[in-house]
Amino acid sequence: MKIFLVASEITPLAKTGGLANVIGSLACALRKQGMEIAIAVPNYREVSPVGEKIADLHIPIGNQTIDGHVERTCLPETDIPTFLITQDHYFDRDGLYGENGIDYPDNLERFTFFCRSILDLVERGIVEPDIIHANDWPTALVPIYIKTVFHRQPKIGSLRTLFTIHNLAYQGIFPSSLLPFTGISWQHFHLDELEFYNQLNLMKGGIVFADAINTVSKTYAKEIRTEEYGCGLEGVLQKNQSRLTGILNGVDYSIWSPENDALLETQYTIETCETGKQINKEALQKEFRMQSGNNQVPLFGVVSSLLPHKGADLIADILPKLIDAGAQIVVLGTGESQLEARYKTFNQTHPQQCGVCISFDNSLAHLIIAGADLLLMPSRHEPCGLNQLYALRYGTIPIARETGGLADTITDIGNSHEGNGFTFKNADSSSLWDACRRAMALFANKNKWKQFIQRAMRQDFSWDVSARNYIQLYAAMRSNSSQSIYERMQHSR
Repeated sequence: MKIFLVASEITPLAKTGGLANVIGSLACALRKQGMEIAIAVPNYREVSPVGEKIADLHIPIGNQTIDGHVERTCLPETDIPTFLITQDHYFDRDGLYGENGIDYPDNLERFTFFCRSILDLVERGIVEPDIIHANDWPTALVPIYIKTVFHRQPKIGSLRTLFTIHNLAYQGIFPSSLLPFTGISWQHFHLDELEFYNQLNLMKGGIVFADAINTVSKTYAKEIRTEEYGCGLEGVLQKNQSRLTGILNGVDYSIWSPENDALLETQYTIETCETGKQINKEALQKEFRMQSGNNQVPLFGVVSSLLPHKGADLIADILPKLIDAGAQIVVLGTGESQLEARYKTFNQTHPQQCGVCISFDNSLAHLIIAGADLLLMPSRHEPCGLNQLYALRYGTIPIARETGGLADTITDIGNSHEGNGFTFKNADSSSLWDACRRAMALFANKNKWKQFIQRAMRQDFSWDVSARNYIQLYAAMRSNSSQSIYERMQHSR
């Protein structure tokens, strides 16, 4: 099966966030399992290495024709062919989507050029996929085009498309007056297709026109069909739920594994986790200039954006109780200035128990994941979440709210002999504090705690598992069965 994976960013070529990591890791995992993979990504200023020019592009944008070209390279350290869509006016910029927190005003033009270039590669036989796998709003025009502008094109009209929603909150909404730039007829601008409160919504279009839709956890796939999580698209997702499923993101254990992590004070395995974690804990305490040496003190870790949707306000609310209970906490992240100030204040008044670093530091993130005893993730919504999966592999027990991917990966120890963390339902500080109290009570029992750590470290959330699920989904899409995508995926498990 030939898969054309198209995205607006991919590690290690260009990255602003987690999407790039997911696309890069998924591509490698699919290739490892024998799939024929090709990738397309814009040729941003930061992309390296330079590819070999293989074709010119002449793409209609509104009433103009915009010239560019395609370069071919391989994803670094792989044999995966990667097509770099090159147009310097659109992509040779400091940012990928904008600068200083402001989106580029011509983003619709930019990603129209990108998506039409992808289909141009197919039409010219440069790439001959069975399925095009598009990701989030910047590539949503691909399934839209296939079912509208290009539906009569022999090489394009019959293509199957998968559209993955990584975060529904970012939808690619533009003024309706810009629709002519895309070349899509006004007949598609109505409530059942592209119109969203009299604006053009690319995410909605991707959902409507793709042959299959998935998101990055089973629970998130259910949540986004509700008003609370649907970001205004819950009705569209309910209507198209027979084509919607959830596949959990995976972890790249070549990067996140305590036995070979060069960023730790010392590496460790399941067998040496007790001493290994203690050494890293003391290194972490020293890094934050906190009191160290007492293994009876539970150390909570936070590696997160300090934003309400991540539950950072809930953590701030329980800081006095954690301090009074004799616990320690280290916090790494940036976010809302008001929340940052709350954490800084606690650090100033309780420096031996509360360490705070208002920035992002990858090395320190690894040390927190290894050196903390518990990781706090009280998110109000979390499509997948990866830090809880990293924490499990390092024997750091997650305390997580039951939402999205957190609900799919963390099982409360009180509800199951296979429990791997502490969970709570309500997004309030009292529920979070109750979970922390239960965790500290078990932490005091060192024999049970060691067994708990080792159970967590044995969990497998590798990309190999996720890739197999995507391969099943691709196969279901090619089937002529009358069953829904959702039903076929359930039966294949």
